[in-house]
Order: sequence, then structure tokens, then C-alpha cells
Amino acid sequence: MLPFASRPLAAAAALLALSVPAAAQELRVQCYSDGNECEVTGEIAKRFEAANAGAKIVIDKVPYKAVVETLPVQLAAGEGPDIGRVTDLGGLNKHYLDLTPHLSPARQKAWSENFASTLPWFRAGAADKGIYGLMSQLTVTGAYVNKTLFEQAKVPMPGDKATWDEWMAAADKVAKATKVPFAMAMDRSGHRFAPLAVAYGAKIFDANGVPVVDAGYQTAVKKFVDWHKAGLMPKEVWGGVGGSQYRDAFEEFANGRVVVYYSGSWQLKRMDTQVSKSFDWAVAPAPCGPAACTAMPGGAAFVAFKRTKQPALAAKFLDFLSEDANYKELMARTENIPASLSVAKSGVTYNVSPMARTALNVFVADVPKIAAPNYALQGYRFNRAVFLPTAQRLGQAVAGEMSADDALKRLAADVDEQVKAASK
Repeated sequence: MLPFASRPLAAAAALLALSVPAAAQELRVQCYSDGNECEVTGEIAKRFEAANAGAKIVIDKVPYKAVVETLPVQLAAGEGPDIGRVTDLGGLNKHYLDLTPHLSPARQKAWSENFASTLPWFRAGAADKGIYGLMSQLTVTGAYVNKTLFEQAKVPMPGDKATWDEWMAAADKVAKATKVPFAMAMDRSGHRFAPLAVAYGAKIFDANGVPVVDAGYQTAVKKFVDWHKAGLMPKEVWGGVGGSQYRDAFEEFANGRVVVYYSGSWQLKRMDTQVSKSFDWAVAPAPCGPAACTAMPGGAAFVAFKRTKQPALAAKFLDFLSEDANYKELMARTENIPASLSVAKSGVTYNVSPMARTALNVFVADVPKIAAPNYALQGYRFNRAVFLPTAQRLGQAVAGEMSADDALKRLAADVDEQVKAASK
């Protein structure tokens, strides 16, 4: 028992403890933005905080390079954020927190039904049934076209089933007529190259499900390198940086240096806010090749990591974002394509310009056309073992450091080596 003189002090301490709010349950969310994704997520998070006393959601905005290069190193060291916005969906699987134990049966059912097409992208394999991540955007690759330049050159835009070669020829005519330096540019990314490869017959995987640099891939690589040699594409995009480093070509398009820019739906916000004031633009339907008219699916997702000290709260926050009203708001305000079946069915009202609305419709229309190898590659756990060597070796061929044939040999060896290393 406390001495009598100590009792008032103890009582005062107890009252003080009651008057001080409990320490906040803080979640740090690492986020990169293509447009305004981090800002919109932060605003929705404020409602989550209001509904969950003591919860604090801190949005740490980082450049995309940090997500690709720094985050995997942090996670391997047992460090990093509680939640992250990532694009290497299957490759980081070993670090993910399975949300399933923290979701009610009803919410598990909602996730399984609404995100049935994308949940497998996060999993380690067919036997893995975990719920790991929420797609913050479903993306589709596509070609942005400077309509103003086509009109000035009086060159008709190719039709719905135009081939890559037809688009290149038309863009070259426009570039020459308007004195624009280049016909076309493509983001320096193996992901962006994949639709061209599949259009020209690449199967991506052999009968055993192992990635291969087959005849179709080889055809596309040689065509791509030849376009650069002919001066149709700016060498600095693919040949101006080293290794497997990512580089987009948005500025080249925004500044009127290329007629056609192959990127994807995640650029819509930037196009609408930065490019529309300079010239009219449009998105072309997926260019064709002998084998397919296809785009590449993809996207970014919020995932919780095993290292978090607040697993239940992390799951609760991602579940909050997945609820139809919140998810629909996220899609509408960020101008992204929904991965949720229920939200896609009910529709999203976008407050965008007519050009952006038309472009969104083209991207959505391209989704059913996506070829099976592109879906398989996006869902492949080790897809970076294909994407990264493609960027590196094609970059070297474009820069003139090696021939296309040598680049293909190196690429095939790299893919084989990296898949084996990643499989250990």
C-alpha cells in the first residue's frame, strides 16, 4: 500500500493519464503519383482517421524510381513503410501481408468477387489464395497522338486496326511535313515493349511456362532498333541512359518533339492538365501486328507489408479504400480505370475534358483485346526478369553499343539467368 503522502500524487498521475489521448496508431504509406493519386488518397485517408479514433495515416510521396530501386532493398533489410504503392505486383510477394485474417467473411467475399481478375497478380502461385493488394489503378498501354500536327500536315490518322508500321509511316509523314524531329517515342520499359513483341508473334512463354526470346520477340526487337537507326525515334530515350533504368518520353511529346508517344492510361491526368493547353491529342486503338492488336495491362496497387506493427489497421485502411464509394471516388478524381467489377458495372463519372473522356473510352475498349501472352506476362511472378533485360539490351542496341543480334543473344541469356536466380 502507498504511504498516505504518496496517494495524492498517484491520484493526480492517474487523472493525468486519463486526460492524455492514447498514442496514435500510425501507418506510413509510401506513395508515388502519375498524376494526383497520393493527394487524393491522403484526402480519403482523412475520413478513415475520423472514423477510427487514434488512427494516423501519413502519406510519404516519393518518386517512382524510389519504388522500383529503393523499396525492394528496404524490404529485404526488414525496413520500409507499412503500406506502399507498387507496380512489381508479383515480384514483391514475399514481403506482403495477407489481409485475409483481418477481413470479415463478408469483406473477403467482396474482395474475391470484385477483384477476381487482379488478385492473382499479387500471389506466389496457383496454390496461393491470399488477398494482398488493392489496385489503385488498372492501366492499359496505348499510343498518344498529336492530332494538331496530323491536321496541320493534312495526313489522315490511321484507322482502328492500323498496324505499327502504318502508324510509323503516317507519323513520319507528319513529322516531315511539320518539321518535327521524330515520328514516335516509347517509354524505356520492357513492359511498354511487350505489346509490340506480342503483336509480331511473341509467345513470351514456352510450353513449360518459362520465358523465351522467341522468333516474334526477335522480329519486334530488330524492327524497333531499325526504327531508331532510321531516325524515326529519339535515341536519347532508350539509348541515353544505362542499365535497365526506366525513362518515359512524356516531355518529348508535351514539347512537340514527337508525333506519337507510346505510353499508357496513367498519363491521362498529365495529358489533360499539361498538354491540352498546347495542342489537341487523342489515343489510338491498340496498334496491330500479324499476330494481334494488343495493349499491355498493368497498374499500381497499395499493399501492406509483413514488417508493419499495425497489421489489423493496415488491412482495415486498405479495406476502407476498397469500399465502392471510396474506390469510385479514387478512380474518378485520379482519372483511372477501375479494377473493381462492381464499380466498373455501376460506372465512374469523370470530371475531365472531352479529349480525356474520349481517350478513356479508347483505353477501356482495348481491355477485351489484350492478348493472352500479355496478361500472362503481367501476372508472372518474375516478370521483371523479362522487363529489365529488355530495357538494358535494347538500350545498348539503340545506343550503337552492340548489334540487334548481339542484343538478342545477351537478352536471352539474361532472361534465363535472372529467372533461375529469382526462382531460388
